[in-house]
Amino acid sequence: MIRFRFSWKLTAGFLLPIFLSTAIVGGLSIRSMEENSMGDVRRSLAAQAAFLRNVARDRLLHPRESVLNQEVRSLGEEISARLTVIDVHGLVLADSQENPSSLDNLASRPEIMDVRSHGSGVATRYNHRLGATIMYLALPIEDNGRLLGYARASRSLSDIEQRLSHLRTLVVLGAALAMLAAAFLGLGLAHNFVKPVTAMTAVAEGMARGDYNRRLPAARTDELGDLARALNRTAQSSQNRMETIITDRNKLLSLLKGMVEGVVAVDRDERVLQMNSAAGKILGASPETSVSKPIWEVTRVRQVCDTLSRTLKSGRDVRDELRLATRSQDQVVEMLASPLLDGEGELAGAVVVLHDVSDLNRLQTIRRDFVANASHELKTPIAAIRALVETLIDDQSMRSSNRAHFLSRIRNQSIRLSSLVTDLLTLSRLESSPGDPELRPIDLREPFRAAVQALRPTGEERGIVVHSEVSKSPVRILGDPEALVQLTTNLLDNAIKYTNRGGQVWVRLKTENGEALIEVQDTGMGIAPQDQVRVFERFYRVDKARSRELGGTGLGLSIVKHIAVIHQGQVFVESSPGIGSTFRASFPISPQQSPHRTTTL
Repeated sequence: MIRFRFSWKLTAGFLLPIFLSTAIVGGLSIRSMEENSMGDVRRSLAAQAAFLRNVARDRLLHPRESVLNQEVRSLGEEISARLTVIDVHGLVLADSQENPSSLDNLASRPEIMDVRSHGSGVATRYNHRLGATIMYLALPIEDNGRLLGYARASRSLSDIEQRLSHLRTLVVLGAALAMLAAAFLGLGLAHNFVKPVTAMTAVAEGMARGDYNRRLPAARTDELGDLARALNRTAQSSQNRMETIITDRNKLLSLLKGMVEGVVAVDRDERVLQMNSAAGKILGASPETSVSKPIWEVTRVRQVCDTLSRTLKSGRDVRDELRLATRSQDQVVEMLASPLLDGEGELAGAVVVLHDVSDLNRLQTIRRDFVANASHELKTPIAAIRALVETLIDDQSMRSSNRAHFLSRIRNQSIRLSSLVTDLLTLSRLESSPGDPELRPIDLREPFRAAVQALRPTGEERGIVVHSEVSKSPVRILGDPEALVQLTTNLLDNAIKYTNRGGQVWVRLKTENGEALIEVQDTGMGIAPQDQVRVFERFYRVDKARSRELGGTGLGLSIVKHIAVIHQGQVFVESSPGIGSTFRASFPISPQQSPHRTTTL
């Protein structure tokens, strides 16, 4: 394409002057010839018409039609022209070539009408009957100022048109030959320039596509050689810069991709320049399809758009906090927006860093709640023990029965305090355990049976029947036996505590859907739906008064949940108020585990 355009543009520099000069000279020559020829014809017709007028005047004064027509015909043959004598009304009296009676009235002809208004008339028109262009010239025939008629001479212009056509042909042929010679000359000269320019274009297009390895031959010593050498230097410089840019860009993309913080960069028009996956997750947008789109089209989080807008307007850092409502809990995001500057220090855009502090916020809330709840739970037995001891000290004369009652209450409160501290230590150990280094292959039936046997007497003391069902085949999992004993104990102890005398408790160990399942079912008071989602929280009690009366610490189910998580399991609750509750803890089975039956102990 470059060869075609450049060659013909260069060739046009030769063709255009030749074409214009030929057209101007040829046109002027043809026009001059045409004007001269037409002038000669007009003068000839004027002389012929004047001669005819003199001849016809005498005949019109002494009318002899046959003599006039004969004379006009003879005269026309002698001068090789068509002569016509017309009366004042336009009737043809004599014609050198036609029978006057066969001709139409000529009063309306332009040349006749011009004679009436101007004293003479000339008209040129195409004669369809003769098939040629004819020039007509008419003069008045007068006698002492009285109009007797009109003398008209006419002549075909075919010979003139032929000469003009021949001249046009010569002009066109000469122009064509001159332009053809110029075209060959122009293309020959253009080839010398087009070839290196085409090579330069190929190198430039390769650079535009990212190919900087191509180079041009630089042997020429003219301006094209200088241009080739300059283009080679440009290609080398661009290659070095592009390699640096790509390296820096890859480093930046790797950093952005590896960041847990979300990063969004926009230009001055608030169109997205860059967005990492962390930002896309927070804003609910796709980083791949967000580039070049306005930030307000990419996300519906209005606060992010406002923060970037404020940074672009002020040119300063802007800090803000963003809260997003999710299904589980509110997401808290810290935002820091900073201006982006170009190489000249001018504002080119803005970048915002989104730091998700939801977990930190949640942990701080949990820590505050834990400290408050632990303080409250520890304060209650300590205050009770202090009050009872002070009473015993102050009342030395207290009866022995009352003293024994006070000491019994002190013992109960100390036991409660000991249980609370033990559960807190257990919970702390479970939460701070790094990974699962103590998990080993075990048969889950052993810790299950140990827990059931330990609490069965407690159930009998309270008048509650404890039913136990355990698999006949080994239930092998990766676990901590001591922790699993505590999990089963806490679930069974809760069931016994919150089941009234005469009730029943079922505790089962089985496999279901490829998992080991510990299930504890009771006929106790049940749990309301709004409490079921919170029973595994620390210090949460459905019936606080009864829980304290029974010595509960409010940490048992929280410990159960942590033990299940450590064993890569889950814990669930199903309950109906007034009917009872069912707690289930599931654990993944080791690959060696096979289907088995259950049996009742």
